[in-house]
Amino acid sequence: MSNPWNNRRPSSRPPRATPAAPLAAREGDGVPVRGGDEMRLYGFNAVQAMFAKRPQALRKLYLAEDMIPRLQPLLKWCVANRVGYRVVGDGDLNKLAATTHHEGLVADVQKQEPLALATWLASLNDGPALALWLDGVGNPHNFGAILRSAAHFGVKAILLPADSTLALSGAAARVAEGGAESVPLVRLPALPQAVAQLRDAGFGLAATLVADGDNVFTTGLPDRMVYVMGAEGEGMDRDFAQSCDLRLSIPGSGAVESLNVASATAVFLASWNSRKQH
Repeated sequence: MSNPWNNRRPSSRPPRATPAAPLAAREGDGVPVRGGDEMRLYGFNAVQAMFAKRPQALRKLYLAEDMIPRLQPLLKWCVANRVGYRVVGDGDLNKLAATTHHEGLVADVQKQEPLALATWLASLNDGPALALWLDGVGNPHNFGAILRSAAHFGVKAILLPADSTLALSGAAARVAEGGAESVPLVRLPALPQAVAQLRDAGFGLAATLVADGDNVFTTGLPDRMVYVMGAEGEGMDRDFAQSCDLRLSIPGSGAVESLNVASATAVFLASWNSRKQH
C-alpha cells in the first residue's frame, strides 16, 4: 500500500494528488483533534510566514494540487527534513481548516507559548518602543487584524493579562496575513506587578477611550508606550483607565459611535509611529 504522506522530492510538474484517507476524529467545531502543543494554521501568507520564521515548528502540511508550483521551497524542505506533506482535495481542506478560507494550504505547527514579561523586557533594546495591552479583546478576527497592524507599525509585543484566554488561532493567523509571526505574545503577571515592571522599564501606559480622552493626534506621546485596548463592547476597565498615565481618544465626525477595536488600534499605532520614526 502506498504511503499517503508524500515525502518524495517535488518536481516542477505537479504530481497526481494522493487519495484522501479518512480524516482524524473531530472536535465539536469540526477541526481534527491534535496534540495540546500543536495548532492548525491555514492561508498562504500565514503558513509562509511561519516557515520563514520557524520552519522547525512545522509538523504536517496539507495542500491543494495547484499550490505545488508555488510551494517548491517549502516542499523541498519537507522532503529534506522528513516532514510529511499531502496533496488533498478542497473538501478535505475545508474539513481540516473548518473553513473555506484556507487558500489551498493547511499546516499543523507547534504552538509558541507567550513570553514572560520580564523575559521580553530584558530582550528590548534602548530607545523608542511601542506595545499593545489587550484588555478584554476576544474576537479572533479582530485579534488577527490587530496583529496585522501591529506587524506593519513595528509593535514590539502584544501584552496579554494574566487571566486572558486570548490565544493565537488559525482564524486570527490567517487574518493577520503573516503578522502573527512578527509580533511576540507576552503573558503579564498580576496587574499591579505588570504596571510596575513596565514603568520601571520606562513605559508610559495610555488608556484608549471611545470618548472623553485627550486627542491622540495632538497629545504628546512618550517614546516608550503601551496602548491599552479595551474589549469590543464594554471598552477597557474604568478603574484601570484612570490609573494609566494618559487617556486618549480618536476624534471623529460623530456619524458613528466609534471605530471597532481593530480599526481604532491601527489609528492609534499610526499616530505614535508618525512621531517616533527613528
